[in-house]
Amino acid sequence: MPMNVGHEIEGISHRVGGTGNEKFLPFSIETISTEESNSLTSNTVFEDLNTDVSDAKSQNSHIVTNVLKTLFFILIWYIVSTFLTLYNKTLLGQSMGRFPAPLLMNTVHFSMQAVISNTVTWCCPHKFRHSVTMSWHDYFVKIVPTAIGTALDVNLSNASLVSISVTFATMCKSAAPIFLLLFAFSFRLETPSYKLLGIILVISIGILLTVSKETDFELSGFIIVMLAAVMSGFRWTMTQILLQKESYGLKNPLTFMSYVTPIMAAVTAIFSLILDPWDEFTTNNYFNSSWHTTLSSMLMAFGGALAFFMVLTEFILVSMTSAVTVTIAGVVKEAVTILVAVLYLHDEFTWLKGVGLFIIMVGVSLFNWYKYNKLHKGSSIQEDPSAAKYVILGEEDDLRDGN
Repeated sequence: MPMNVGHEIEGISHRVGGTGNEKFLPFSIETISTEESNSLTSNTVFEDLNTDVSDAKSQNSHIVTNVLKTLFFILIWYIVSTFLTLYNKTLLGQSMGRFPAPLLMNTVHFSMQAVISNTVTWCCPHKFRHSVTMSWHDYFVKIVPTAIGTALDVNLSNASLVSISVTFATMCKSAAPIFLLLFAFSFRLETPSYKLLGIILVISIGILLTVSKETDFELSGFIIVMLAAVMSGFRWTMTQILLQKESYGLKNPLTFMSYVTPIMAAVTAIFSLILDPWDEFTTNNYFNSSWHTTLSSMLMAFGGALAFFMVLTEFILVSMTSAVTVTIAGVVKEAVTILVAVLYLHDEFTWLKGVGLFIIMVGVSLFNWYKYNKLHKGSSIQEDPSAAKYVILGEEDDLRDGN
């Protein structure tokens, strides 16, 4: 049976009046009074305004929550990192503990991180491993080099503390942004410019000032800590790529740790077997009895717990923000570490070192200001739907492959 929809809609009526003498009028847009129309328009405007206000409040509260969360993890990072630095210097320093096997100690630390992270991720695979789509090619090309770079960074940093002070090592390690930029140039994440070359020059001048009048200068310690700075620039560049590229599925810091820490432990264990003085263990106070060996194991386990929480907070900060934010926070952390070293370890701190440290901080701050402006401009461009998408290393190939 055919249905005349147009006539049926016109036949719908509405009631006017509230007593028994109601009358019905056809319902159409024209029958709505001007007052009713104005009322509907006003209500719509107020509803839109209320929606905009509530959205703005929600966005502001979200920003405040993220800032507070970031500050909380930065504070935890400062505390744990400072304790770990003092722990390493107290154990490894020539005039202090002189622990005989620094590589064995780091092997224990990395092994604890591997066991804890893998235990957590395998117990909750639906939360940590369901999105991982890492191929064997990506594993060996990107995960393994990142893990080796991280292991070398930590091992070389600890080895430098045997012969140089915490203050001097921290200042030299501040050169990491230079190598971060150089690796970013190599990986096509940054384009060389006069601004970036000027920033590298400023940081280099600061490093030279801190080195020039170092009374306890040790060439071997200086070379080792500068190699650690090179590895730091490499591993943080790769870490950001792996954490923030969605297709890898490693955005969760614990998932990322479960992939890199077993390789870090294996590489460090090999170095320990080759370089640590295993033949001297029986005559060393740390391992000359079963009780001392037990105490030494507990001491290494304590350091492993500190290292786990420090690395976890670093990865959380990089995944939440960027390597730039970690570098900014690292500038303040270095100042805190130097202050603690001067007060607790009585490291020498001259006015020339102070000038050099100030110049280094200026250079790092200029680098981060440059990165902030670039990211801000990038976010403005991405608001235009017709703008080209910014892709990081390797994403171009994925896009060509249709991934």
